[in-house]
Parts: sequence; structure tokens; C-alpha cells
Amino acid sequence: MKTAVVFYSLDGNCAFTAKHISSLLNADLVQIHTVDQKKRRGLFKILWGVWQVMRGKMPALLPVDFDATDYDLIIIGTPVWAGSPAPAMKVFLSQTKIEGKKIALYACHAGDKGKTMDILKDTLKDNTVISEKDFDDAVKHAEKTIAQIEEWVKEVVSC
Repeated sequence: MKTAVVFYSLDGNCAFTAKHISSLLNADLVQIHTVDQKKRRGLFKILWGVWQVMRGKMPALLPVDFDATDYDLIIIGTPVWAGSPAPAMKVFLSQTKIEGKKIALYACHAGDKGKTMDILKDTLKDNTVISEKDFDDAVKHAEKTIAQIEEWVKEVVSC
């Protein structure tokens, strides 16, 4: 089964998880990047992220080489911003035709996944979501996260 792990990562948590998932599944790794690559820190980063979500901002993305028709399984990973998928992931999904695929979803957060999974499932309604998982402070709790990834990947493969 040909698999892709498609993810957006601002602080590295989703990148950390994507790399481990990809290595276990021998999957292609597809990272989404925004045109704006400024590093924001601390409270300003949080306020900026919440503002992006609340205002419905749709950031411009750098081109990505991804064709969903090439894959049987697509694993999609996003950070949680204000209880929602990161705007960059929303833009990617709105610009990319993904239909009739097996989808597994994951979210990285520092407290709560909010409505992230519901929003992603609604956006990907023309597909079959086979599994979902969230990771709390993935890099901070690396050992625990790796164990969770290993268990989750077994579940995904069995679907």
C-alpha cells in the first residue's frame, strides 16, 4: 500500500511525529510550508495563531509536489491552533483534490485538540477516515510519543 504522510509544522511537533510515522510505514513525507516563514515566539506566537484562526486567514503556501491519486493511504498531520487545524493545513486541503482515499488523521497540541478532528473529517468527507490520534507536546514527551506512534501505526495498518 503506497502511503504519504502530509503535514504542517510550526514548532516541530508535527514534523517529529511525521518523521517517525513515515519511517515505520516507509511512507513518502510531504511537508507543507507557508510563504511567510517568520519565526514567532512566546505570547506573540499564540496571539498571532489565534488571530489567524479567528479571522479565517488563509496563508499563501509554497508549492508542494503531491498528487493524491498516487497514494492508497494518506496520513494528515496538523498542529492545533485555537481548537482548529492550522490555517496552512486548511489551505492545503482546500487546494488539493483528495477523494476516495483511506485517510488517517493526527493532531499535535499543548493541551486539547478542540474540534480539529471534526473539521478535518468534514473537509475530507469524500474519503474514508480510518483512524485519528492526537499527541500532547510530542517533542517534550518524545519517548511517550514514540510509543504512542508505534501503537497507532499498528492500528492504522490493520484497518
